[in-house]
Parts: sequence; structure tokens; C-alpha cells
Amino acid sequence: MPRVLSDAEIAGFRTRLCQAAEQLFAEQGIEAVTMRQLAVALGVSPMTPYRYFRDKDEIIDAVRTSAYNRFADALEAAFGSRSDPVERTIAVGEAYLDFAVSQSRSYALMFNMADMKALPSEGLLAAGERAKDCQFRHVQGLIDAGVIAGDVSDFGNIFWALVYGFAGLILLGQMTPEECRRLHRLACLGAIAEAAP
Repeated sequence: MPRVLSDAEIAGFRTRLCQAAEQLFAEQGIEAVTMRQLAVALGVSPMTPYRYFRDKDEIIDAVRTSAYNRFADALEAAFGSRSDPVERTIAVGEAYLDFAVSQSRSYALMFNMADMKALPSEGLLAAGERAKDCQFRHVQGLIDAGVIAGDVSDFGNIFWALVYGFAGLILLGQMTPEECRRLHRLACLGAIAEAAP
């Protein structure tokens, strides 16, 4: 009979399992993330992962939830680091780019949703909403300050598309992070000037 594990032991193993899943995804794609492969990666019996997660979908959901929460943390920290609404918008975009570069495996898994067979958990949905909310909140700050006039949803999606595109260019090796940061700033300032009341 297996011994009873403490909450800290359970949390620690779940974290290691999620890290192994993220690494397998990065190296071999989503198909490689199986309960058997995870057990091999962690040096445990094939049944051990089932003590912590129901199945592969639950593991991938947990990995994505963790990634989205770290992503939201980075965006919120950038948001809180500036009081000027224009500089805040640029800072949030730069935090987005920094996360995409420094945590590229997590970033790739966050947006690779085509393979999902199960519905996302409430935790994953909430984490995604946190990240999205911050990207739209800085736009609301621009509107509230009278810097731009327009719909928060429209401009939130415009700024999101800009930074998502620049992140993709970096990750595909088409541009350096420094060049994308410079162009991102120019694009933000241009969009803000175009939308000035």
C-alpha cells in the first residue's frame, strides 16, 4: 500500500511532472506527452502519474494554467510599474515580448490549443482572463486619460495583435528581440497618435 503523501510532497511532484510535460512538449511535440513518457522522464513507475493527475489532458491543462498565471504576473507587474498611460502600454507590450522570449516553451504551449480534447478547467480560463484583462486594462487607461478615443475592445485587440506578431517574429528567428522592442514602441506610438481625439 502506498504511503500517504503530505500536501507539500504532492505539490512538489505535480510541479516536477508539469515541468517534464513542458520539456517533452518543447522537444518532441504534444504527442510525446504521455503518461508513460512522463513516468520515464521522472524515473517512476508507469502508474505513478495517475496518483497526481487523472490523465494527460489534466496535466496539459495544469501546465497551461501555470504558464498563463506567470504570464499574467509579468503583465500586471509591468502595468503597475508605470503611471503614464502611454509608457504603461509600451511596458505591458515589452513584458509580453520578454515572457515570449524567456519562457518560449511555456508561451508555445499556452497558444497551442488545437490538440485540446477536454474542455479547459476553470483555473485555466481564469488565468487566461487575467492575462487578457491586463492587456485591455492599459487601453482603458489610455481612453480614460483622453490619450485615445475609441472602443477598448478594438484597441485592446490591435495592441494584442501587434505584440503577438512581434513575439512570433522573434521566436521564428526573423528579428532580434531588440529590434522588435524598438518597432513595437514605434507601432504603439503610431497607433496612439492615429487614435488621438
